[in-house]
Amino acid sequence: MTPSQPYLVRAIYEWIVDNELTPYVLVNAENDASHVPQQFVENGKIVLNLGPVAVNDLEMANDYIAFNARFSGKAMNVSFPVSSVLAIYAKENGQGMVFNESDGESPPPGSEPDNSGRPNLKLVK
Repeated sequence: MTPSQPYLVRAIYEWIVDNELTPYVLVNAENDASHVPQQFVENGKIVLNLGPVAVNDLEMANDYIAFNARFSGKAMNVSFPVSSVLAIYAKENGQGMVFNESDGESPPPGSEPDNSGRPNLKLVK
């Protein structure tokens, strides 16, 4: 099954923009496939404004997000894997969604559902 994270990121983005708010993403910038302005990375993470007024040519695919933007007046092509998105939220009120760092990955071995017919409970904290 394909990961749900790309679909959720796109849906939350659209919801934020439809409500005339500013979509921000928190990205894990330590991923080798992330091409982000390093001068704004703090503690291995970067917050990026994805608002329609802030970026050009925004592309939100199932495996990556890419756009053009200006940072300190300098144009830059930015791209990063969707699996690097740690959160997407509205700048104005903080509403959005937070993802675990492992949300974009396949489930670990042994976590497949038990089809033995016995009840199977999972503790959710």
